[in-house]
Amino acid sequence: MTTIVFPVYPGVTHLDFTGPHQFFSRLPETHVIVASVGAADVPADGLVFSALANLETIDRCDVLCVPGGGGCVNAMENAAFLTGVRRLASTARWITSVCTGSLILGAAGLLRGRRAACHWAWRELLSSFGAIPDAARVVRDGNIVTGGGVTAGIDFALALIEELAGAEAAQTIQLNLEYAPEPPFDAGSPETAPRRVREALVAKLAPLMKERRAAVERAAEALRRAEHPAPP
Repeated sequence: MTTIVFPVYPGVTHLDFTGPHQFFSRLPETHVIVASVGAADVPADGLVFSALANLETIDRCDVLCVPGGGGCVNAMENAAFLTGVRRLASTARWITSVCTGSLILGAAGLLRGRRAACHWAWRELLSSFGAIPDAARVVRDGNIVTGGGVTAGIDFALALIEELAGAEAAQTIQLNLEYAPEPPFDAGSPETAPRRVREALVAKLAPLMKERRAAVERAAEALRRAEHPAPP
């Protein structure tokens, strides 16, 4: 039995974990757990997820998958949440994330010297944790597999299912869920989106970038202090 744990938090982007969750849940001999600190309900983009497992009582997993979202900043600075992520990472065969979930992995000290994906708008922030930002949609570095922004989580899930159960199993689930995307616009990346659209979104995100950069710097400093405590 393969155990997959999604640790979630208020403000998580629900598609970051519900996309991969849908695919992982179709994999035979797999137990998928969604957990939060204290088993608290988690609001996420207008939905509320309840009846969750208690992150603090889960002692191991085979796959750890940390989703991203607007609440990732608070999650990076939540000691109980980061402790749970680190504890499960210490037992996991695969340490994974989707979107800005990789920033949380970085804040937990799990990405130093590793290549990792992230949403394009926040990718550069990974370097504050000693990670190597990678623009690919799915990035594998050893036992760490990270997906890019939001919808990349489905591609990530299929890539990981191939690792867990083989290409045929992944293709069977892909066919069963009819994953054959044909978006009506070629605007899913900053390289292909119309210039006006890209510039407008970048301008809209600029204030949030300032806030997130400050939070990442705080989290990176906290990680440095934890890794190199001052002598008594």
